[in-house]
Amino acid sequence: MHRRRVPPVVRRLRALPNPRLTGLGAGLFATASMLFFAFLDALLFGAEPVVYGVLFLPVSAVTALWVRPADLVTAPIIAPIAFAVGALPISGGAGGFGGHVMALVTTLAVHAGWLYGGTLVAGLIATVRKVREMGRRQLARDLAATRVATRVGAGPRGRPAPTRTGRTPAPRSGATASRAVRQGPRG
Repeated sequence: MHRRRVPPVVRRLRALPNPRLTGLGAGLFATASMLFFAFLDALLFGAEPVVYGVLFLPVSAVTALWVRPADLVTAPIIAPIAFAVGALPISGGAGGFGGHVMALVTTLAVHAGWLYGGTLVAGLIATVRKVREMGRRQLARDLAATRVATRVGAGPRGRPAPTRTGRTPAPRSGATASRAVRQGPRG
């Protein structure tokens, strides 16, 4: 049996952590990460929104990659919420609650491109993951139906049982096999 060689880059990527977060866990991760990066941005770069926006893109991607398959729909919802919560420290604002809210709304409006970009990244990754998951499930169903249909029409030792005419039946396709499973054994 010939094994395919895996490139070193792929081996390194597979060695990275691969947690599966619930929707709530992914939301907490993204929000905490964006708050951390916002405070770091304010500390090192003087609250530069472009730095914050650039850091938002990988956080959105990692959140969409780490959320478990059952909660994939939450990834594009989590991203803009995390962006908005994290934008509080870099938005500035003065003059009480109203001043801070106005500064936050202005920051969100001016830097909506980063917000849309990160949400798009999360949405695309979640969509690709969902489509791949649906394909895997369909393949597993087809394989199971084929195995059961083969057993239904099998004689002793797994060989196809001869029909009334004495000929062995032709192998069944996946659609025919699943139909045979629903209808039961022929006889």
